[in-house]
Amino acid sequence: MNPGMSNITARIRSSWPVSDKSLSELRTLLEPVRFPKKHKLVEADKRCRSAYFIERGLTRSYWVVDGNEITTSFSEEGGIVFSMDELYYDRTSEEFVETMEPVEGFAIDIDDLKRLFEQNHELANWGRVIHQNEYRRLHRSHKERLTLPAKERYLAFLDQFPEVCKRANLCYIASYLGITSPTLSRIRKNMK
Repeated sequence: MNPGMSNITARIRSSWPVSDKSLSELRTLLEPVRFPKKHKLVEADKRCRSAYFIERGLTRSYWVVDGNEITTSFSEEGGIVFSMDELYYDRTSEEFVETMEPVEGFAIDIDDLKRLFEQNHELANWGRVIHQNEYRRLHRSHKERLTLPAKERYLAFLDQFPEVCKRANLCYIASYLGITSPTLSRIRKNMK
């Protein structure tokens, strides 16, 4: 594999035992990309015909509700980001994906990704597993927001996303946790 894909390859293989042959098949369809901080990879109500593998950098996904940004997810090195609405339902996205740092990675056309999932069982199983894991993360996050006090939500987030805690703006983490930035700031201060 291309050495420029070491984080991506490691993350893929940590989810499913994808062979060198399947990874090479994937690699032939990828185009290198670089984006500055604050670049929108996916925009609500607009077509985005690509999925993005992140080799370096950090992104966040969010909705805009009544003019407020509500963070729904983060993705870091090795992750993949795309519009699920576009991939599975051929509809425009309901959310945004924005770079929080400069991002280096690879883009793949959504139709090529769909074709790979249809024709390559290893990559289809990898896709299934990452979606299972994302569903579990969303389910756990929803449960935590409904049942845990703010400090315990933050501790669970810290356990799940230690790198994001070091690199993301506090307001985005607070939004993800469903608390205010001053509350999160107090929690972090009291933990020192």
